[in-house]
Amino acid sequence: MDLWIPISIGAAFFQNLRSALQKHLKPRLGTSGSTFSRFLFALPFAALYVWLLHAAFGHPLPGFNARFLAYAAAGGLTQIAATALLIHLFSLRNFAVGTACSKTEPALTAVFGLIVLGDAVSPAGAAAIFVSLIGVALISAARTQIALLSVLRGLADRPALMGIASGAGFGISAVCYRAASLALGADGFLMPAAWTLAWVLAFQTLVMAAWLRWREPGRISATVAHWRLTALVGISGMLTSVGWFTAMTLQNAAYVRALAQIELVFTFAASTVFFRERSSAAEVAGIALIVAGTLLLLLA
Repeated sequence: MDLWIPISIGAAFFQNLRSALQKHLKPRLGTSGSTFSRFLFALPFAALYVWLLHAAFGHPLPGFNARFLAYAAAGGLTQIAATALLIHLFSLRNFAVGTACSKTEPALTAVFGLIVLGDAVSPAGAAAIFVSLIGVALISAARTQIALLSVLRGLADRPALMGIASGAGFGISAVCYRAASLALGADGFLMPAAWTLAWVLAFQTLVMAAWLRWREPGRISATVAHWRLTALVGISGMLTSVGWFTAMTLQNAAYVRALAQIELVFTFAASTVFFRERSSAAEVAGIALIVAGTLLLLLA
């Protein structure tokens, strides 16, 4: 098994854990505060990870170059913008269509990866992405109680366009992170991924801190005041990002983001086993398609 596969699966697991912790934070800190904690409290752990790789395992620090800085900044900004768009969708009346359209991220990542890095997707890989995409669409439709036909009819509406823009933003950020890591030209894959992650988190923390200081005074101090829970968000967020950045340094970002859909399988298993929640036929079919797409991707 290629190393990027278990790393991606581990990242999906920790992403599921981080999302659960952020849900507990949202009533206390709001959307912006819980999102900010993801960057603020992950940064020290990411810096510690870089230091351990350098001091304990002898990995040299890569340094900087113009391409690295440009790709890292572009990835950080587009990820923040994509997150803001996705959050804004929930304030719209027809948010379900937009949310479903945001799930086009893996397909859009494949397009941007080809344009920016020349990362081609094989026919089998494209089929795997498509199958998983249909599975995610089924689950989204079932959870929001919206018909897939309504999604198709609303593709030209504002929520759908915003959803596609959000998916495109996440796709661009994934490709930019891979490009930034590769631009370092360093040996191996652990240190380039860790170095890129640390600087992207530092950049995103500064950008969000400046925004909150301007738009939501007091939000930063409130986030720090809940440090016991936000620190857990930071640790799980750092482990999540380490996994994604490392996997995308090793492999085409489109494949990594397609495999990331396995997070929904973890969510489905947790809701069924631990919370005894019943699932609809559409959700079960969606999970089956995601599993089928994952297996096809691994075989490809």
